[in-house]
Amino acid sequence: MLPIERPGKIICVGLNYRGHAEEQGAKLPERPLLFAKWTTSLTGPGLPIVLPPVSQKVDYEAELAVVIGSRVKAVSVENALETVRGYLCANDVSARDVQRADRQFTRAKSFDTFCPVGPELVPAAEIRDPQALGIRALVNGEVRQDSSTADMIFSVAELIAFASEAITLEPGDLILTGTPPGVGEFRDPPLYLREGDEVTVEIDGLGALTNPVHA
Repeated sequence: MLPIERPGKIICVGLNYRGHAEEQGAKLPERPLLFAKWTTSLTGPGLPIVLPPVSQKVDYEAELAVVIGSRVKAVSVENALETVRGYLCANDVSARDVQRADRQFTRAKSFDTFCPVGPELVPAAEIRDPQALGIRALVNGEVRQDSSTADMIFSVAELIAFASEAITLEPGDLILTGTPPGVGEFRDPPLYLREGDEVTVEIDGLGALTNPVHA
């Protein structure tokens, strides 16, 4: 069961942690890189991430997810956090081979079950500073990502302001704010998800989101 109502849109951010840019030898972006995941990719805590037969390189990405609470357009950075309803853990699951073949993100990140969120929505008032949260991903209990939202290139407020310049944000809209270093694609050797794995995303103050991996 989803811990939130199905959003009108899911806005994602690529290359938004300094460490993630460094692990792939990429330059830091000058502005946020936005892309979409389709809402049919959503799934909840405890439900399986299903590996599609068209991909052999499915990866995990621990992310801080932001749920918008009010309709907003062209909000300032200073006022952007006032539009946040709450936060939760997310996993921006990605089919890396499909991503490379398509040369863009949307299909590779929008397979059914590729957007687990949870375990529950934490009200914005309970999170004093969204840029001071430890964030981790574990696969079968092994820590694969271990960072802090302080490593974000563009803050949550900056992302909301940037997105709202072009896109009207509406209550329930979900923003995934990028992933820290340690994804499977850039490990040596690469470590992709396999049948029987269990993936957990932990964020300080937001709990732990765990999903099994099924073929």
